[in-house]
Formats: sequence, structure tokens, C-alpha cells
Amino acid sequence: MALSMARPWKHPDSGYYWFRKRVPDDLKLVLGKGEERFSLGTRDPIEAKRVHALRLAEIEERWSNLRKGQHPLGADEIAREALAVGDILRQQLSANPFQDIAWDIEIGAELWSSPQSKKIYADVTRSLDSTERRKIEQQDFCFALADERLSLKGRSVGDTDRRQLAHAVSMELQRVVQGHRSYLRGLTETNINTGSALPVQRVAGPPLQFDALIEGWVLEKKPIKKTEYVWRRVMKELASFVGHDDARRIRADDLVSWKAHLLAKGLKAKTIRDGKLAPVRAIFQWATDNRKIDSNPGARINIDLKARSSEKRRGYSDEEARVVLLAARRESEPHRRWAPWVSAFTGARIAEVCQLRREDIRKIDGIDCIAFAAEAGSLKNVNSERVVPVHPALKSEGFLKFAESVKSGPLFMDLMPDRFDSRGGTGAKVLSRWIRSLGLTDKRISPNHSWRHRLKTLGRRHGLAVDIMDAMTGHGRKTVADTYGEFPADAMLRELKKIPSIEFE
Repeated sequence: MALSMARPWKHPDSGYYWFRKRVPDDLKLVLGKGEERFSLGTRDPIEAKRVHALRLAEIEERWSNLRKGQHPLGADEIAREALAVGDILRQQLSANPFQDIAWDIEIGAELWSSPQSKKIYADVTRSLDSTERRKIEQQDFCFALADERLSLKGRSVGDTDRRQLAHAVSMELQRVVQGHRSYLRGLTETNINTGSALPVQRVAGPPLQFDALIEGWVLEKKPIKKTEYVWRRVMKELASFVGHDDARRIRADDLVSWKAHLLAKGLKAKTIRDGKLAPVRAIFQWATDNRKIDSNPGARINIDLKARSSEKRRGYSDEEARVVLLAARRESEPHRRWAPWVSAFTGARIAEVCQLRREDIRKIDGIDCIAFAAEAGSLKNVNSERVVPVHPALKSEGFLKFAESVKSGPLFMDLMPDRFDSRGGTGAKVLSRWIRSLGLTDKRISPNHSWRHRLKTLGRRHGLAVDIMDAMTGHGRKTVADTYGEFPADAMLRELKKIPSIEFE
């Protein structure tokens, strides 16, 4: 039968929902089967959808790891897998707090110590005493748990990584068992669901929908329209994955599985960290701070970012800058004609330039300046509100005459505002596509943002004062001393003039 759709399958006889998914052809020999098939343990369609999504993410992660073959474990992954083992033990202890625990915390405290390990094997002719046997048994137990986690994730690792994971597992077991013993003695009000010494959690209330959290967060934080839109969309994506939108039911494991699912889909680590996990973590932190939920399930969920020189953003070279600015000269549409030139000689973000108004071009102390003001549109942060003198190259190019030709309002009326009423958002997209069409396809170039990198490079090359350079580009002041005093227009113009005009052949 066809099994192309990944969704819970209801057994016609028992009424229980099952997970069924065809194994890809390239993994059938490795797994020894053609289908992943198991019960989800519930007849509830909503719960089945939630559990199915979690299991699907785990299986897709496992298949991805099997295809990669042997590769090293990262420190974050080791910690995460050890924590998963601890979570299983916590759940068992929560269900039956008075069960016997085989783990010996006295032996666990010295489980991997080198002197004792050497003593055990120093004389192979003698019998091991009970303590030494228990130590080997607990080590073997940790290796077995580590192997179980690796198998579950489809990971193939070397001996060193396997031992490190077993070591981390032992530390997690030690922590959980010690905490549980303290709990039983009544020494602390330890919450055995989290392993942390906290007041006993309140009884779970009625469902707390994501929308309610977002409304509260928006009311307090007052984000820009685009941020609100994007974050609402991310929370909907999370709800779709877990099968519900009740914040009180979200657990760290849900977010770990969601992260694995996003990685399996091919999303970049930076996108997942900044565009998915960060909004969720911030929303749940607001809910925690405002006593809507007891703890932030996303507090410890992150993702490793490995910087690669081939992906590091860079500024335009002189030749690349010439290509763009010369092409801009030939354009008749104001945003293409002037936005690249303004960015090139101010270091401003292209969105900031595209939302400029006629009244933002003004004289300050007799010096022609461009004011980047919040009234014109969204700015990234408080440092982004600034004034930058008009570079001589912009004057000679005719930018001031163009600005004077606009009676009032936006300089770039040819740009239609986007859904958030922002010309900056539209301009950034349009200009990025246009610059790429000029043949600048290096992925390290950000068509719009590379002007900022270029100006910083030129500032270092020509000896501009660092604090003034930061003030012109809207970067934060780095020391307390930098926060004293102002940045006069004449001082900024003095430094800006050190950057030469671009020579065209």
C-alpha cells in the first residue's frame, strides 16, 4: 500500500494510531527492513499527531546520521544525549519515587578516576573485590546507555567519543540519583521533573495558547510589525510540528525534536538559531518572567555554529564597487540610481537609505547631512539613529540636487511599501536581486550589507578615528568613555573626507 504521506495511521482493529513510514532505498540494507512501523500508544488523534511529529523528527535525524557515516560528536550533542538519559530516569522516578535504584553514587563519584582504573587491572591474576566489580558494572552500564542513544540517533562514532558520552551519561545519572535521594530525605523541595532545587510546581492550569503569549509580549515589547509577523509565523510552525499550541505542554524534548526536524529539512544552523529558536525562546522567557509558565523550555536549547571562511561575509572590492555604482549611474529609477551610492559613502543599511525622506537631508552647522531617524521608518536599534555628513563624492554625483527635486515625503516614491508599510523592506529585496543580476554571484557578498563592510575596511585603511567611524555606521559605543560627549558634524566630515572617491576609467 502507498505510504507516502507522513501522518498517523489508525489501526482498523484496535483503534490505536501507528507510525508508518517507508525506509528509503539506500538505507534498507543498513536497517534490514523496508518500513518503520510501531504503535504510538494512543487512540487520541491530537496526541497521536503530536507523538508522530516527535518520532518522525527522530527517525529523519537517524536516517540523516546513517547517511553521513562516522563523524565526531560535538560537546553540545554529548550534553544533550546525556541529558536525555537523565530525563528518562527522572520520569521513572516520578512515576515510582520509592523504587530500588541500582546506581551506587559512592562508586559513581570515582567511576572514571585513572588511579583506581589502573589498580583494577594492575594484577590480572587476583580476583576483583565487590567494589571493583561494581565499578566495572557501572561503567559497562554507562557504555550500554551511550550505545543505545547512538543507535537511536543512527550515529557511528569513534572510541574516544563513545567514552566521552558514557562519561557524560554517568555524570547525569549521578546528578539525578543524588537529587532524588535528597528529595526522599526531605532535605530540599527538589522538582524531580527538572532535577533542580525549585519550589514545587503549581498545578497545570487550562491550556495557554501561543497567541495569548504573543499578545502579551507584543503589548510589552512593542516590536516592529515585521518582527511581530515573523514571530507569529514561527510559533505557528512550532504548533504545527508538535500538534498543539498549549504553552504549558511544551517540553525541552519537543524543541530538540523540532530542531532536528529543521536540520533534516536542510535549514542552515544560523537560520534555525536566529530565525526559529531565538523567537521561541524569547516568547517563552516573557511567559516565564510574567509567571504564565514555570520555566522556559527553550532556555538550554541551542545549536552549534561552525564558522567557515567560505561563508564569511565580506565587503565589496574596488572593482566590484565600480561595477555596481557604474550600473547605478545608468539607471533612471531613483532607488536604483541613488541607494547604492548613498550606502557606499555612508555605510548605511540599504533599508535605512530606501526609507529616507526629503526632510532627512538637512544642513547641520552649515554642513550637508543625512539624518537616519526613527520617524522615517524602522531602525535596527538605538544606535542606528544618527546623522552622517554627505561625502564629497555624493555631492559631485548630484545627490543633493536629486533630494532638492523632491518637495516632501519619501525620496524614493518609486518604491512601493511592503505589507508592513516599509519602503526599506521592498528596496532591500529589489536591489539585492538587481545587484546579483550584474554578475556579482559570490555568496560571501551580501548585495546590500557589503557596503557596510567595505566602509569599515576603508576606514581602517585610511586611518579614520574608530569612535567616529562607529558613530557614522550606527555601531554601539564600545567603552564608557565613548558615551561621553557628542559627534559634531564637522568632526565626522573631517574623517569621512579621508575616504577617497571611486575612480572610473
